[in-house]
Amino acid sequence: MRFFKNFKGHMPMVFTIIAFLFIQAMCDLSLPDYTASLIDTGINNSGIEYATPEKISEESYQGIAMWMTDKEKSKWESAYKKQSNGNYKLKDKSKENMEKLDKTFSEPILVYSMISQAQDKKNNNENTGQDMSEYMKEIDMDSLDNQAKMDLAAVQNGTMTQEQFMAAHFDLIRDTVRDKMGSAIDSMGDSLVQSSAISFVKKEYKKIGVDVETKQVSYLWSTGAKMLAMALLMTVSAIIVGFLASKVSASIGKELREKVFNKVLEFSDAEINKFSTASLITRSTNDVQQIQMVCVMLLRMVAYAPILAVGGIIMVIKTHSGMEWIIVVAVAALLCLVAILMALAMPKFKIMQDLVDRVNLVSREILTGIPVIRAFSREKKEEERFDVANKSLTKVMLFTNRVMTFMMPLMMMVMYGITILIEWVASHRIDQGALEVGSMTAFITYTMQIVMSFLMITMVSIMLPRATVAAERIDDVLDTDVSIKDKKEAKMLDAPKGIVEFKNVDFKYPDGDTNVLEGIDFIAKPGETTAIIGSTGSGKSTVAKLIPRFYDVTEGQITIDGIDVKDLSQKSIRDNIGYVPQKGILFSGTIASNIKYGAENASDEQMLEAATIAQATEFIDCKEEKYDSPISQGGTNVSGGQKQRLSIARAIAKNPRIYIFDDSFSALDFKTDAALRKALSPKVKESTVIIVAQRISTVLQAKQIIVLDDGKMVGKGTHKELMKNCEVYKQIASSQMSEAELVASLNEEVDKDE
Repeated sequence: MRFFKNFKGHMPMVFTIIAFLFIQAMCDLSLPDYTASLIDTGINNSGIEYATPEKISEESYQGIAMWMTDKEKSKWESAYKKQSNGNYKLKDKSKENMEKLDKTFSEPILVYSMISQAQDKKNNNENTGQDMSEYMKEIDMDSLDNQAKMDLAAVQNGTMTQEQFMAAHFDLIRDTVRDKMGSAIDSMGDSLVQSSAISFVKKEYKKIGVDVETKQVSYLWSTGAKMLAMALLMTVSAIIVGFLASKVSASIGKELREKVFNKVLEFSDAEINKFSTASLITRSTNDVQQIQMVCVMLLRMVAYAPILAVGGIIMVIKTHSGMEWIIVVAVAALLCLVAILMALAMPKFKIMQDLVDRVNLVSREILTGIPVIRAFSREKKEEERFDVANKSLTKVMLFTNRVMTFMMPLMMMVMYGITILIEWVASHRIDQGALEVGSMTAFITYTMQIVMSFLMITMVSIMLPRATVAAERIDDVLDTDVSIKDKKEAKMLDAPKGIVEFKNVDFKYPDGDTNVLEGIDFIAKPGETTAIIGSTGSGKSTVAKLIPRFYDVTEGQITIDGIDVKDLSQKSIRDNIGYVPQKGILFSGTIASNIKYGAENASDEQMLEAATIAQATEFIDCKEEKYDSPISQGGTNVSGGQKQRLSIARAIAKNPRIYIFDDSFSALDFKTDAALRKALSPKVKESTVIIVAQRISTVLQAKQIIVLDDGKMVGKGTHKELMKNCEVYKQIASSQMSEAELVASLNEEVDKDE
């Protein structure tokens, strides 16, 4: 059902595929029947399909009529028309009429044929065959009238010949002969009766000058042409089914990737951390591919298998072979085999996907951390770590593959065993005349088609468990409730001023037990710079992430222009924020596309201004292509400082009401840092600026400095105020600046105040 829901938007195409599958199955199921006809009718019966002759000599016409009942004789006479040459010709040669006539006339034709053969052998002085006297002995004496009893006694006394007795009492002889031969015919089987009657027709055709060889060749060509037409139609149908199935599955894959990608874009950092980046990549690539492959198999094989199986069963029943029980045995053996194999392999598929995640995670960490690995000579250790993850996956895959390798040889053993069983049973029935060779061939083919139908399903069952796990993993992503979402009637920031206020904010991570922030309370106003400083792990970056709602506060409130951020739409908040993350992130493209990333409509002049303020022009102008210079994925072709300056330029080009610099000056040298902040000051004089930093030099000029220690506010004020009343700030300053620099900074603060 997880798969079928993906087909909802593609039902017209799915129904079209099913329609062509029916056409394909119809052709596939017709070919064995035509093959049987080629063998039984085309070769064994010289192309003669029916026991009722289309043309017959007057002698044979009258002879057969003699051995018919009055009802049969009436139909016989109405079916034929006498021609000028004395022969008789069938009036209606339609298939339906011929089949009806065969049911009525096969027995009297065969009786006449057998008596004629016996008479010919007697005339040739052969001892084989049954004389009329033998049939006369079979006459029931009790059923005779007085005259017949007297005449029969006369035959026995020699005073009356057999011919005279037959002429006087032919109806009695006919009934006796029909009863006697009817029992023998019934024991022959329908197949042998048909063939024997057709043998007589073949002789009759030769007798009256019909070219049997031409008739046979014509039948073989016409049947072969029909088979070729069926094969071509089946091929065209299979091509169309393959094309449409591929198109549907590709569309489903595209839609799933879209859904997963769009869902992930809605995720907050909490959901990203819950799944991990490596797992989300696997789910949107490998897992989607698994589903896409199974969708193709479902449409091409699983949908076709029941159609072919049901059709094959119907065709087998129509053969009246009496061997239907063999199919039941074959299917039961297959189902038992598949059940055992899947019970062994199924639990391993879930483990396999988790191990794929693990290999992906380790590979990603190693590839992104190659410089560090080389710097610390950890290549050997990382190889060992990857080897452990890789071998774990290999071990599970080998187990499942080894289990599944038993499937094909065991399936083939079942198929060949069934073929041998059919031939063994059929040989006895052929010997009894109950089955023809062509019918046996058709039965084997239909049985193999039925078995192959189940084989198709079992082949898909190899992939299905793994794809089921993949579908569950994708559903896990799609069904995950986003922790941060807009209210139904979320407000918009109209003409925002950019006043940011933290009101006694507490925060803990979704999977955390304790608060990482407690009692955070401050106001950041437009035209002022608010700096947040503290030791590593004090919660500085967490404060910065709460403003654009990457996380929601646990307790307390954050407002922008007096409106709780939870009441505002996320787009409205982020449209008015220029965020520079702690780690500079660039996208593949050009320098221009990265600077204009948050403001696509920004002019080249605005882009140039942003780059100038960010102190990025000095390295951009050195490049041959200037702003059209390419940026590789992740910005790996620029240095850390250049990457950070482009990230700052990107925020400036957006011209937002609120700037958040999350320790974004740490990769810059002191000179560039000072020049950048000096150039930035006029640009942001009407905006709210929040700077997260570890360096005292970065926050000296801030109007308000928030000091954090272990997630708590331990100080708030200017540099001068904090040097007097905040011990934590004083320790940070003392660790970074000399005594002379501290005195100079305090004097600079005094001059600024004056």
